[in-house]
Amino acid sequence: MAQKKNSKTHNKRDGRPAPVEHKNGKRAEAGPGAADSGPRFSMFTWLVVVALLGVWSSVAVFYFDIVDYDRVLARAQEFRMNFSEVLQGKLAAYDTDGDGDFDVEDAKVLLGLTKDGGRSANAESLEEVLNILAEEGSDWIYGFFTFLYDVVSPPAQREKTSKPEVETPTQRAPEPEEDGPAAEETSVPGSQDVESEIQAAVPLPPLDDSHFVPDDPTEPGERYEEEPGSIDTTGVLVEESQPEETEGESGRYQTSSTLSAEAEAEEPPKAEPEPEPRTGSTQPTGSRQEADAAEEAAEEQKEKAKKKKLKLLNKIDKSIKSEIDAAERLRRKGNLDVALKAFDSLVQQHPLSPRARYGKAQVQDDLAEKLRSNDLLQSAINTYGEAAELPGVTSDLLRAALRRRAERQQFLGRMRGSLATLQKLVDVFPDDVGLRNDLGVAHLLLGDNKGAKKVYEEVLAVAPSNGFAKVHYGFILKAENKIAESIPYLREGLESGEPGTDDGRFYFHLGDALQRVGDDSAYRWYERGHQRGHFASVWQRSLYNVEGLKAQPWWTPQETGYTDLVRMLERNWKTIRDEALAVMDRSRGRFLPEEENLREKGEWGQYTLWQQGKRVGSACQGVPKTCALMERFPETTGCKRGQIKFSVMQPGTHVWPHTGPTNCRLRMHLGLVIPAPGCRIRCTNQTREWEEGKVLIFDDSFEHEVWQEADGYRLIFIVDVWHPELSQYQRQTLSPI
Repeated sequence: MAQKKNSKTHNKRDGRPAPVEHKNGKRAEAGPGAADSGPRFSMFTWLVVVALLGVWSSVAVFYFDIVDYDRVLARAQEFRMNFSEVLQGKLAAYDTDGDGDFDVEDAKVLLGLTKDGGRSANAESLEEVLNILAEEGSDWIYGFFTFLYDVVSPPAQREKTSKPEVETPTQRAPEPEEDGPAAEETSVPGSQDVESEIQAAVPLPPLDDSHFVPDDPTEPGERYEEEPGSIDTTGVLVEESQPEETEGESGRYQTSSTLSAEAEAEEPPKAEPEPEPRTGSTQPTGSRQEADAAEEAAEEQKEKAKKKKLKLLNKIDKSIKSEIDAAERLRRKGNLDVALKAFDSLVQQHPLSPRARYGKAQVQDDLAEKLRSNDLLQSAINTYGEAAELPGVTSDLLRAALRRRAERQQFLGRMRGSLATLQKLVDVFPDDVGLRNDLGVAHLLLGDNKGAKKVYEEVLAVAPSNGFAKVHYGFILKAENKIAESIPYLREGLESGEPGTDDGRFYFHLGDALQRVGDDSAYRWYERGHQRGHFASVWQRSLYNVEGLKAQPWWTPQETGYTDLVRMLERNWKTIRDEALAVMDRSRGRFLPEEENLREKGEWGQYTLWQQGKRVGSACQGVPKTCALMERFPETTGCKRGQIKFSVMQPGTHVWPHTGPTNCRLRMHLGLVIPAPGCRIRCTNQTREWEEGKVLIFDDSFEHEVWQEADGYRLIFIVDVWHPELSQYQRQTLSPI
């Protein structure tokens, strides 16, 4: 698909000041509330300990089940003294929230305390801080800091594996080694960002880089797991819940059911929290009531599903249930090494126990996340497959094991392997519409729109009101440029309010389709997408965003801070123009036609020099002086979310209103050949014209539209630069687009 939301960095775009650069590259987040956690002196602890050292008390309160409050309070009393001098000195380098000092919020980030209660401590930075404290000779500070970290560190190891990022086919080549129905070649278009990526068939790379990096399946010597053969499906199927998998803060691809949901025999599945809406968004009464009604209906379905107990144990498993429960308790408490030994022992003693093998896979999965090990994750994938192949495996356990296996295969870039796993699930459970919807998503992730379309046609044949299938089928029709046909599917799918449909990309494409047929209701859907928290505003509809960046459609050189770059472009515009014209005369083939379906009519070609922060092939050989000039400005040549390119537009061309994919860049247009009159560009509600030798600067995450109604061709030089408020750390770590 075209765009997708980001997790940590998803922009609320409320015009706040620039993020401040810091060593660990994170922002402080508020600690989890603990007022209702229930220990006998929680209120007293909250008041006293927060007053002394708020961040550590927040951690302790959240994990009250393992904290000895008497011990904590005694040590806090012993060490309560003013240590601001040390904290404001060398530790100022670890300022994460940009307020100029090291304080409670910064310490939260170092300890890994996130606002949702999760923990992901920055161990490297924490070790550096402890070394600084030790070097300062502040034994009492060092002792208290390490004491508190030791107190709260065991629960940090209990953090369950979160849903990993799904690498998309734009990053992963197809896997020819895999056999099966998905093995035939499918073409995945590369990123040729013209002025937006709204027609991409699959999601762009996720922004969150906090997880370990998936393998590149194209590397030499890459090994692939053996796909399981036949699957024993004995056992009575007890329908399990299929909760919504929201993109939320993770920004990952939505599916109709949660592939990563761990089926637990001892407890029902938990509903996932709803993502927080963006700051500044207020819901109109009508749309808010509609949304609330849809959410209530979804919650009712979830509650009904929860009551259906999962059947995970067969006869062998029941005979060793106490041992399985003991090993599972170790896993849940975060004692993963011990839990792995326990499950390994059970597997050796009872090799035909599916539940023991499934438990082993879960521990390997947890360890892979903890240690960021692709090898361990590969072992987990294999073990999930082994559990599903065992004779006598219950239907629920088979479903849970293969779902998780497919999801983890996707994370490692094994798109074809994941597709094959999901196909087996559909073969085993042919009446499960949710599994078929997931199979359609797998086809889309592989870039196989044709295969996905066939799947969703099958779903709609048996479940014509299925909202998830409708929005995806509508998206595919729109990608095929069947604009009018796509509208009812996208609209009805969104109106259904079903899990997996409340996605910014569907609002984006429905509005875009309505605009193209001249329907003004497009902006009502953009407004609804904004109120649902998907867009910063009706005008600014990018989905790959960083929080807090200044948002305005048009910029001056002084506002960007890139005045040297603008001066260089305007002083050398004739040199740049002459090289571009020479290339056009010698080899017009270098100007490739726009392929993103953004034109209503006309001809539009582009000659790209840099893309995603890298030179494009031998393109600079044709314009060596231009490239030499650009090499002096890393803010543009190193912009991984932009391009440097020539753009030529012939008379009679009109470009549909559209938005770029990210708010992380600004776009400069240098006029080279501008016939007058008739060439103009609109961004939001302001229309401007190019001038030869002059630079226009705008934020292409806002809606813009282009007309070329002059007598001759229009030639401009497009230069993307990083948004000036991005820190150096963000520029280095943001994923390419």
